[in-house]
Amino acid sequence: MRIAVLALQGAFLEHEAMLSRLGISWIEIRKQEDLHRTFDGLILPGGESTVQGRLLKELGLFQPLQSAIQAGLPVFGTCAGLLLLAKHLQNDARTHLATMDLTAVRNAYGRQLGSFSTRGEFAGLGKIPMTFIRAPYIAKAASGVEPLAVVDGRLVAARQGNQLATAFHPELTGDTSVHQMFAQMVSQGHIQ
Repeated sequence: MRIAVLALQGAFLEHEAMLSRLGISWIEIRKQEDLHRTFDGLILPGGESTVQGRLLKELGLFQPLQSAIQAGLPVFGTCAGLLLLAKHLQNDARTHLATMDLTAVRNAYGRQLGSFSTRGEFAGLGKIPMTFIRAPYIAKAASGVEPLAVVDGRLVAARQGNQLATAFHPELTGDTSVHQMFAQMVSQGHIQ
């Protein structure tokens, strides 16, 4: 198994370190040529979703990645990655890949000072550490979207077929369970 990490901006190094800890091979996606390499899943890291969305288009990565996700490529988006996957953004007219049938709220917890860490229940994983940095949350999810974690009454993790998204940054904790869940989705070619 080899997982691609979108390495245009944001916390991609932390995802790569987490994959290495799990013994999972990874590659970076920075330009169109990288898409010709073989990979079985894709991680969209936290960072700045508007910058990542713009760079996806400028570098010619947008259409191929959107098509691959729609065709069943397993994808895991954290924070900004969740925003890239969301079909709708409640407080922004822009959308990006728009492959996951949910509505997200950008910077829902406020600016950097609104960042926090907690432990929360995650479906199938028990209580795990969750780090929120200028995080979004999921305001609305279609019936085909499976809720995975709720913090303070807000949906912060979900799965839809081959897509997994978290509003928090599991790559910034020592807990590998969410990455292991994604690796299992990749190994099963998880498509519902």
